[in-house]
This record gives sequence, structure tokens and C-alpha cells, in this order.
Amino acid sequence: MIVDPVTGSGPLPAGEVGELVVRGPQVMAGYWDDPDATANALRDGWLYTGDLAACSADGFFRIVDRKKDVIITNGVNVYPTDVERVLCQCEGVGEIAVLGVPDADRGELVKAVVVPKAGTHFTRRAFDQFARQHLEAHKRPREVAVVPGPLPRSPVGKLLRRVLREQHLGSE
Repeated sequence: MIVDPVTGSGPLPAGEVGELVVRGPQVMAGYWDDPDATANALRDGWLYTGDLAACSADGFFRIVDRKKDVIITNGVNVYPTDVERVLCQCEGVGEIAVLGVPDADRGELVKAVVVPKAGTHFTRRAFDQFARQHLEAHKRPREVAVVPGPLPRSPVGKLLRRVLREQHLGSE
């Protein structure tokens, strides 16, 4: 079931993005020796996964992002994977990750961490122009860090945003 990510109320209408909650005999009993985390994740028999998803009218679920990775800028949700999907098509981009960075006026701003594609010339000017052409203003990176790469990944290839946040924003 998809529920409101703030209030936990639901289910939400088909196509609307919210937090994915599940229940059943296969769901964990709780976190080892962590009653606070258990109370946060398990409520009224439901496991709050932390995944943001939408359910189609046909009953198929589509994971959008992780709740903790969503960037909120000027009160608007920006899903990092949506921005990455667009910006990875920019010439000269080999790998990309998008993070939210604190901003006193907007709450957060979008920051891109870019690993240039081998054998190409990456320029910030071309990158910004591509972003202007393909992304809404609130989704465009205001900060760009160019790093030699590779981006940190888990053993199964999942981008480790937590590590990137520590590297680019300090400790969590």
C-alpha cells in the first residue's frame, strides 16, 4: 500500500507518490536491540519501508526513490534518481549522483557529483546548458563537484549516497 510520506495516512490514489508500506508473515519482527527504530518502522502491523513509490491503476508498484534521499527545495520534492536519469545523458558525464545540500533560503539545493566520461572533455558550461534545456529550474544543480571517480557503490552496484553525503557535506 502507498501512504502519505508525512502523515502515514492512506492508501493514496493510483499514480500518486508516497511511502511503500507492507505487511505479512515474511515481515521482520523488529531491529535487534533498537526499540526506537523498530517503533518507527513497524506501526499497526505495517512495515514502513522508507521507499517512495507509486502504484498504477493495474496494481503494479514503481519505486521512485528513498524517502531520506528526497531533496526538498522551496517546498517541492525533487527525486535524485529522476534528475540523475536526465543528467547522465549529458555529453562528458560518465557517472553522476545527486544530493541535497542545506540552503538557508530554500531548505535544500540540488548538488551534482560528476565523474567525467573517460576520453571526453567535461565542461561546467555545457553541463549547465544541458540542465537548463532538460530540467525544470528547481531540479537543476546549483552546485557541481567534479570528481575522478568512481562513485562509491555497494557490492551489488547500488550508489551509496550516505558515503557521498559524508564526503561532500560532512557527517550525517
